[in-house]
Amino acid sequence: MNSILFADLPLLPELHQALAKLEYSTPTPIQAQTIPHLLDGRDLLGCAQTGTGKTAAFALPILNRLGSDNRRAVPNSPRALILAPTRELASQIGDSFLEYGQFLKLRTTCVFGGVGQGRQVQSMNRGVHILVATPGRLLDLMNQGHIRLDRLEVFVLDEADRMLDMGFLPDLKRIVSKLPTERHSLFFSATLPRAASDLAANLLNDPIRVEVAPQSTTVELIEQQVMFVSNGEKGPVLERLLQSPEVGKAIVFTRTKRGADRLASQLCANGVKADAIHGNKSQNARTRTLDMFRSSRLNVLVATDLAARGLDVDGLTHVVNYDLPVEAESYVHRIGRTGRAGASGMAVTLCDSTERGQLRAIERLIRQNLPVHPEYPDLNRGSGRSGEGKGGGGRNPFRPRGDARGRRPGGAPPARGPRSPRGRRMARQA
Repeated sequence: MNSILFADLPLLPELHQALAKLEYSTPTPIQAQTIPHLLDGRDLLGCAQTGTGKTAAFALPILNRLGSDNRRAVPNSPRALILAPTRELASQIGDSFLEYGQFLKLRTTCVFGGVGQGRQVQSMNRGVHILVATPGRLLDLMNQGHIRLDRLEVFVLDEADRMLDMGFLPDLKRIVSKLPTERHSLFFSATLPRAASDLAANLLNDPIRVEVAPQSTTVELIEQQVMFVSNGEKGPVLERLLQSPEVGKAIVFTRTKRGADRLASQLCANGVKADAIHGNKSQNARTRTLDMFRSSRLNVLVATDLAARGLDVDGLTHVVNYDLPVEAESYVHRIGRTGRAGASGMAVTLCDSTERGQLRAIERLIRQNLPVHPEYPDLNRGSGRSGEGKGGGGRNPFRPRGDARGRRPGGAPPARGPRSPRGRRMARQA
């Protein structure tokens, strides 16, 4: 199914030119399975996590459709709408459209909260073909008359399960009620709980269903390890791990925003180049921090689950769970920041005595016991689990299989299908 090349797909010459410039030749599995159907105009139900290449899977067909007739943008009336749950993911999707569509005369803009709406309104008044938005800001601008959806041709709902977790269902229903009946609809979700399935059923018309990279497969790509420590030991143990020469870029997850700030300050005071990202920070501050992390001016990003959802950072090979997540599913989303597109990754979990219940829930979900680092055994369970399973033994706990560039064992490079390329920011697009 994944034997086709991008050159085999009936895309516009401008899109082939962009893909060649980006040196992308082979689609990822979800791209190979979805792009032909989307080019034919079929609705889609896609079960795929961030990092599988799903952004290009819908961006390329949308760009191909809108670029084929080359119509001028109509003020305040986009032709394609992509809804994302967070500002960061919306911004990354917008960057992808800019990168793939760099040789087309199409306008893309992104609207989200946390920043002033002035520039976003100006962009809409000038007219855009493609709008990437978060639900709250989109509804605000619709209610003010700055955005109309009566001319919409393509609607994409990305990370639907996360939107429902965040309480966006009422907003989504209001937005969907304003969509034209005749439209091309795409629905992506990492999981399909009942509420997401019901929403998809109301949104889609005779959809193609594609499932790629289920959670168990994603987990298997990542080397995992748990270290049993007291709460007071977590800070020193984390610092020692992050100062290991094998560490390139790492994301450290905390449970709270305050905890993220406190930990980032502690790491900086001890010589680690770190900063925190969470919802209480302004969008400009978050963008600056992400840019510094991507450019390696920061080595460590301390993040909450919500802030890191959808982040796709090249060269990220390590994830640390400083606090275990309350929901076991969040563990899979966290460690999925690394080990992408076939590359190796390393995930380390620091577990104190109050978090044993969360650890058991995670192990039930992924259907394996996390290997225990021999220097930090679970004294309550005895030594039977120490070094058990993948990643055990006395090896360095922060050196993934393969080299620091994320190559596969044996030196084979990772897949070259596009995921979420970085480039120009939204401010340059208007």
